[in-house]
Amino acid sequence: MKKTVLVTGAAGFIGSHLVERLAREPNTRVRAFIHYNSKNSWGWLESSPVAKEIDVIAGDIRDYDSVRRAADGCDAIFHLAALIGIPYSYVSPAAYIRVNIDGTYNILQAAREVACPQVLVTSTSETYGTAQTHAISETHPQVAQSPYAATKVASDQLALSFYRSFDLPVKIVRPFNTFGPRQSARAIIPTAITQILSGNRVISTGNLTPTRDLTYVLDTVEGFLAIANSPAALGQVTNIGRNEEISVEHLLQLIAKIMDVSIDWQVATERVRADKSEVFRLRCDNTKILSTTTWRPQFSLPEALALTIDWFRQHHVTYKAGIYNV
Repeated sequence: MKKTVLVTGAAGFIGSHLVERLAREPNTRVRAFIHYNSKNSWGWLESSPVAKEIDVIAGDIRDYDSVRRAADGCDAIFHLAALIGIPYSYVSPAAYIRVNIDGTYNILQAAREVACPQVLVTSTSETYGTAQTHAISETHPQVAQSPYAATKVASDQLALSFYRSFDLPVKIVRPFNTFGPRQSARAIIPTAITQILSGNRVISTGNLTPTRDLTYVLDTVEGFLAIANSPAALGQVTNIGRNEEISVEHLLQLIAKIMDVSIDWQVATERVRADKSEVFRLRCDNTKILSTTTWRPQFSLPEALALTIDWFRQHHVTYKAGIYNV
């Protein structure tokens, strides 16, 4: 018999790639939970090669009734639905509370009621704040430096409390910075690539000094599956990252080199996070995922950037490169 896997946030960047990967798993039926909209748009799943092989359910992660119906009969839930833009969390913290915390509660309670055998909750490296150690392991203190990060800390702790209180089989998946095709224009890599493809040679950017540990989206998705298949991950937080870091400035230089252009950059005030809110350093200690699963990153940073650039060459006209997207 086929097992049914629910993915929330299925029409988004990572979610759509995860849906496509799960659809290739044998004896697996994917149930894609997307945000209800009047146009009946499936987001990035609209033109997906697996669109006819999945069950798409429109609803609202903030609405318990629609979440409960989507969870019924599921053998596993991958919970990715969230508001993730850090700058917009400064504008509307309450929206992040309702989506990220209340939405996670809805998933956990629904999973508990239907006795779902496995629930993976998506976290973020932003919960750690600026690195206090050379590389950040899962035991690093959680320091929320933005309203977004605060809601993710809360949703993680809520999920772990359901594991401890009710034996709900929860796993926390904590990716570091993921990039690749379909990523939002708010992120630095799509921002730089689309500006260059639009003919700009002076790139509008935020702070140049922060470092990030960047993982290609297909590697991140394989990390989700590896954690799902790992008994050792039950009731645990598991990082996904490469244990490498690069500054924003050096990242821009690498993108320009791959695209064979000369660029300069201009720091735009509206793109700069407040000093106390900026996470200045992120580097993943990936010891746990390497020791408890067979996961290994398959794409180097230059290789993954080249693939991402190729995708944006075909799709950049759908992005508004000249508008800062919070």
